[in-house]
Amino acid sequence: MSEDHVDRLLAQWRTERPDLDATPMGVVGRISRAARILERGLQECFGTYDLQPGEFDILATLRRAGAPYRLTAGDLATSSMRTSGAITHRIDRLVAKELVTREVDPENRRVVLITLTRKGSRLVDEAVVDHLENEVTLLQPLSAKEQAQLALLLRKLLIGLGDGAGD
Repeated sequence: MSEDHVDRLLAQWRTERPDLDATPMGVVGRISRAARILERGLQECFGTYDLQPGEFDILATLRRAGAPYRLTAGDLATSSMRTSGAITHRIDRLVAKELVTREVDPENRRVVLITLTRKGSRLVDEAVVDHLENEVTLLQPLSAKEQAQLALLLRKLLIGLGDGAGD
């Protein structure tokens, strides 16, 4: 099997500090590097739709919510684990592109409702098809069985790190 960038780093640590077990660096380093490489691949795909990954995330979250494709700004912040300021900035860009609307909830003036527009719905429906095809391509080095194993291991890690579904 070929070596990756992390193998070289681990070899350097073995030479310089043979008293240390750098095995965890192999796991965390590979997860970090894979995340950056995957993020670049996602950005390229979303860029063809003039979207940033975070903007796609908001559109997809609204689309998955079902009709009327509306959530509060707070619900969007919670679902994306981003600060309300980051969500506000993304929503501002999506409003400017006419992909979502922002309005005050008539029943509770402290709540802001974000709704997917028809234009936004058409765009996310088109983009999600390309996004899934892109993910298939990005994961091509792994067999279907390996992808399933990796998904289970990553789920176990995330839950262990406190990222459970109810959190």
